[in-house]
Amino acid sequence: MNKNKIKSLCVYCGSAVGASPIYTEAAQSLAQTLVENNIALVYGGGHVGLMGKIADAVLAAGGKVTGVIPQALMVSEVSHEHLTELIVVKDMHERKAMMAELSDGFIAMPGGIGTLEELFETLTWAQLGFHEKPVGLFNPAGFFDGLIDFIAHLVQQGFLKPEHAALLITDTHAASLVQKLQQFDMQPGVSWLSRQAARTLVP
Repeated sequence: MNKNKIKSLCVYCGSAVGASPIYTEAAQSLAQTLVENNIALVYGGGHVGLMGKIADAVLAAGGKVTGVIPQALMVSEVSHEHLTELIVVKDMHERKAMMAELSDGFIAMPGGIGTLEELFETLTWAQLGFHEKPVGLFNPAGFFDGLIDFIAHLVQQGFLKPEHAALLITDTHAASLVQKLQQFDMQPGVSWLSRQAARTLVP
């Protein structure tokens, strides 16, 4: 991914706003950064929690927002009604695949187990080589410090290679995180599939 080629970013975040106004402020800051960089938002399509906050902020600033939501959640009336585009899909698996297809990179910001599940699946895809898109972790007020420490623990205990841990790009500020994602370039031999391909070329 060459610099300035990011036209859309998928953002994973909570369906709750969390215990501190810092998280809403972070969502609004990320929204402003996306619009300033002419980057469209792709997200889960909801109007509640941080999901709704970032979508509203991007739209208010004149940006484009695509939501992807399963039919079951449409029935529950949690979908956002004022998006640039709302795509309704069959289930959560199709939702994640569609969000990934529409995006040039990914950012996880504060959220719950659904956010973490989406983050780690996307990171696993990068580790395996199913995509070469940047994966960011927006860490306002140190929200993810414990998770970052645990990833370092995985490396120390031999369950995660350092180069795979480095695929997760972290920052406490939206603007500098997006800049890092724009500069990301997957290095040859990092992913499992690229290593396997390289082995087949050895005489």
